[in-house]
Amino acid sequence: MVHQRRWLVWWPFAFALIPLALTLAIVFTLLRASDLQDFGWSFWGLDVSNYGILVYVTGSFLTAVPALLFAMVIGLGIAIASTTYLPRFLAAVLDPVVDLLAGIPSIVYGIWGYFIVAPFFGKNVFTWTAIHLAWIPGFKPTHDSSLPLIATGDGLALAIIILTLMILPITTLLMRDALQAVPRDLWESGLALGATRWEVTRRVAVPHAKRGVWGAAFLGFGRAIGETVAVFMVIDQASKLPTNVYDGTSTMASLIIGSIDSAMELNPSGVTELHFLCELAIVLLLITLAVNVAGRWMIRRTYTEVAGL
Repeated sequence: MVHQRRWLVWWPFAFALIPLALTLAIVFTLLRASDLQDFGWSFWGLDVSNYGILVYVTGSFLTAVPALLFAMVIGLGIAIASTTYLPRFLAAVLDPVVDLLAGIPSIVYGIWGYFIVAPFFGKNVFTWTAIHLAWIPGFKPTHDSSLPLIATGDGLALAIIILTLMILPITTLLMRDALQAVPRDLWESGLALGATRWEVTRRVAVPHAKRGVWGAAFLGFGRAIGETVAVFMVIDQASKLPTNVYDGTSTMASLIIGSIDSAMELNPSGVTELHFLCELAIVLLLITLAVNVAGRWMIRRTYTEVAGL
């Protein structure tokens, strides 16, 4: 009877350890598949012909960081509108729509971006910016003959747009929850002192929810930097650093999905490429884990402070 009670006490801990066990299994599998091949210092360089990853790391950050900035600005506006300005019946309609966007598969975003968004933005937006905003760094085409290529819409700019839409739901939901967790006493105290709703939101609510906002930023970045299928479909895959926002480039994730088939070929060069992709996947995994852990720690700190613990 005593042993049965001990089993009933300890079995929930076994289930709680499953995510940790899966993470360790993934790391172990990647380490084994990479065979810990030593590429030397060239592994951290720009020479892609010598298995350098800096181009792909840079491409990942060039797509994820701008997308995160756009998603944070738009998401914070939606969160403020939902919690402060919109009537309850409109907020009750808006919130489920945002929840539904978070559940759309990435392949759907990729197909929509490739067949619908790319032609529209390429012909109507990117061509216009290439001509009229060429004085802004990054918006000037490499040469005039590249305008037909810009009109196709594929490239860094489109990848940023698609990524923005993909991480917008998670950043919006987390910031909305952080603002909703602000004690009503703070809102009412600010309004009682004669401040407007915008002043209370800007000076009281948002600063109070800043850890939740930062948590949303970290988790959104973790989602953006690891996105694979949708980015691969719209980024115009190229193993080079982009010279402008219309150029094609590659991220760590898009390179892996685009090269895994050829790397599986049973020849010496294919084996070496497979080792390289596995080690690149380890780098991507470590970055993603670090960002997600930091984001969840900040969100936990936010709700701990609200609860007064």
